[in-house]
Amino acid sequence: MATFEVRGGRRLGGEITPQGAKNEALEVLCAVLLTPEKVTISNIPNIVDVMKLIELLGKMGVEVEKIDRHTYSFQARNIDWSYIESDDYRKNIAKSRGSVMVLGPLLARFGRGYAPKPGGDKIGRRRLDTHFIGFEKLGARFSYDAGESHFKVEADKLRGTYMLLDEASVTGTANIVMAAVLAEGTTTIYNAACEPYIQQLCRMLCRMGARISGIGSNLLTIEGVTSLHGTTHRMLPDMIEVGSFIGMAAMTRSEITIKDVSYENLGIIPQQFERMGIVFEQKGDDIYIPARDSYQIESFIDGSIMTIADAPWPGLTPDLLSVMLVVATQAKGTVLIHQKMFESRLFFVDKLIDMGAQIILCDPHRATVIGHNHQIRLRPSVMSSPDIRAGVALLIAAMSADGKSVIQNVEQIDRGYEEIDTRLNALGADIRRI
Repeated sequence: MATFEVRGGRRLGGEITPQGAKNEALEVLCAVLLTPEKVTISNIPNIVDVMKLIELLGKMGVEVEKIDRHTYSFQARNIDWSYIESDDYRKNIAKSRGSVMVLGPLLARFGRGYAPKPGGDKIGRRRLDTHFIGFEKLGARFSYDAGESHFKVEADKLRGTYMLLDEASVTGTANIVMAAVLAEGTTTIYNAACEPYIQQLCRMLCRMGARISGIGSNLLTIEGVTSLHGTTHRMLPDMIEVGSFIGMAAMTRSEITIKDVSYENLGIIPQQFERMGIVFEQKGDDIYIPARDSYQIESFIDGSIMTIADAPWPGLTPDLLSVMLVVATQAKGTVLIHQKMFESRLFFVDKLIDMGAQIILCDPHRATVIGHNHQIRLRPSVMSSPDIRAGVALLIAAMSADGKSVIQNVEQIDRGYEEIDTRLNALGADIRRI
């Protein structure tokens, strides 16, 4: 188990470029199963969850060629069904929650798919009902072995239909779209997720020959085709990394330029950091954050305490609330952080309280943060990373603390952030991997 030793209190400076988007990678990598032709994908982040999925695809029979550190080609012309039915497949696919998205492509192209209950972050209940209800509406038969925690979907033929999703699930939308592109007839999906990464997946599928309209909205119409062909695809930069670096600059009072952020795809993220009082400037496709000694949280027009909450896109992604909560600990003012989607993502605040942060955990979904305005530095501490996003939030807290902190279980951070210690040390941080 790896550990970070972080010596905080250092001001950073320089330029940093965000990695390719983790959440997009998990979707588009699964989509290579939809065609026997070659698909080349660039800007793939070299992180644990993504590398595990690429390794799994290789074991499933996909021909994987590494072109450079962040570019791979995939050709799924000979799928190994004996492996997909093996215990090793069940063990490997369960390691990452995103791997459940192999089911839609397998069902669409081969008429069957198998998967155990997926793993991933322990941040509360994340049900898969939306995925399987969507498959059933397309004509698939679904079964679940509770003893083995094993899902199976089968279909003689998928047929297009109308469906209203019970939740705007990102992975559920991706899975259903990938199943529907090869279904017979027209599929209409209402209340579809419309994040930039879903848009990227849909545009990639269209280049492969799919017919999808309504991209960027919550109403997708898919005219089924008989087959798809190969393509090339470049992934967006990771908006969660961009937001993490904005928060890090504010917490460490540093001057940083974040390069090539694809600003038009950041949605409400910049605006929400502005509400936290963080000043920055858009320079072309870069974000420049000047060094400032304080930042003041806005209040609502009537003077009441600001609330920052997550919501389906184009609302604020829940993956950044942990970072915003940490940033608020050194702001001037008070904010209520409302994490609506997952009931366990705020439980890491006890570690921040141990560091001297003023936080009231109201319930599993809400925390009130009273900022120190950088008048009181956080204390160093020994802590453990509970999940990817809380892990990087704790890393940011440690970087602003006065002294040496220790973060255990940094494998959780590695699942979502590529060589984060090396990249931040290049800006002047002092992070040692033990």
